[in-house]
Amino acid sequence: MKKRTLRPLSALILAGFSATASAAAFQLWEQNASGLGNAYAGSAAVADNASTNFFNPAGLTQLPGTQISLGVSAVGPSYRFSNHGSTGANASGPNGGDAGGWAGVPNAYFSQQLSDRLYLGFGISAPFGLATEYTANNWVGANLAVKSEIRTVNYNPSLAYRLNDKVSLGFGLNYQTIDAEMTSALAGGYRVKGDDAGLGWNVGALFTLSPAMRLGVSYRSAVDYRLEGSRTLAGVSRSATADIKLPDTFILSVWQQVSDRWEAMGDLSYTRWNSLDKLLVNYGGATPDTEHFGYKNSWRFAWGAAYRYSDDTKLKFGIAWDRTPVTDAVRSPRVPDNDRLWLSLGGQWKLGQGGRLDVGYSYLYVKDPTVSQNRNGTSLSGRYDASAHILGAQYSLGF
Repeated sequence: MKKRTLRPLSALILAGFSATASAAAFQLWEQNASGLGNAYAGSAAVADNASTNFFNPAGLTQLPGTQISLGVSAVGPSYRFSNHGSTGANASGPNGGDAGGWAGVPNAYFSQQLSDRLYLGFGISAPFGLATEYTANNWVGANLAVKSEIRTVNYNPSLAYRLNDKVSLGFGLNYQTIDAEMTSALAGGYRVKGDDAGLGWNVGALFTLSPAMRLGVSYRSAVDYRLEGSRTLAGVSRSATADIKLPDTFILSVWQQVSDRWEAMGDLSYTRWNSLDKLLVNYGGATPDTEHFGYKNSWRFAWGAAYRYSDDTKLKFGIAWDRTPVTDAVRSPRVPDNDRLWLSLGGQWKLGQGGRLDVGYSYLYVKDPTVSQNRNGTSLSGRYDASAHILGAQYSLGF
């Protein structure tokens, strides 16, 4: 793939978005830390800081004056492979250690009330990210995968308009960059690397059903890329291209003030991963290199609650079930994903005039993935011990 040179500012920002997958496949829900303690339940309806710009831009109408929100999540997945009868190249090699590892997912948001009805928002975040890397080039599955990395950065200006006291609408544009790299030990060394930028959009609506209940719906479009860079095999490098389409997502959320102390929230999201069937790397050869994904569309369900312990302190709880788009038939060591259960805790503290600090933690129990792949001279068969931890902090200020 013909490698583009990133502009210095874009390269600097991209270096900070070294995200690693936490939600299904390589989608990232960590678009703020304030929702982490609730397992992101109510993501399109809570609208209590400027990060609503990502989940539902219509929520900007809930934010008076000027709002700033800065956050970061540390994501630490673990993927440890156990060999169960693999054959072929490197069959006697090690298991590759832990293919996961810790990475940071930062985000920044801004909102401004322009009038009684019109609101402006802007956000920078990472909607997708992947980082798996095995510790040895001779591990048992090295001919299939050694390093796999996808990094995205999304720039999202938005406008929101309050139609009346009950209904608000929002619309945003998205300029999204992607940087991808895949390596393996095939033929002494295989590497594909490329980048691109694409455009997308997002819309949302927020319905205030009563002073104590809001319903939010939002949609974030797919983004098409043509990656350009290089393909290297056995020391021979060629320019190459590959087309990839990252999926669209629909969210339905509810938030309710149950009592003076308790809030409850729920979330249903649907991501159309079937846009990612396979990746064809065209480099001028007779046939392109093929990475099979075969993803299916997936659902995510979340429920959360918050308890106001005092005027300055709020405690958060959440649980979510995240269905993977990865099927047993095509699961690869690049993305050894499976269904996962989120268990989340968090808190929020008021700091001075208009300031708030949110912290959260989630443990992700991942159903142990199995892999059965036969290609590149390797028949890989085994099971992963998989899990993840997420820690997040966010500071929000309104004035």
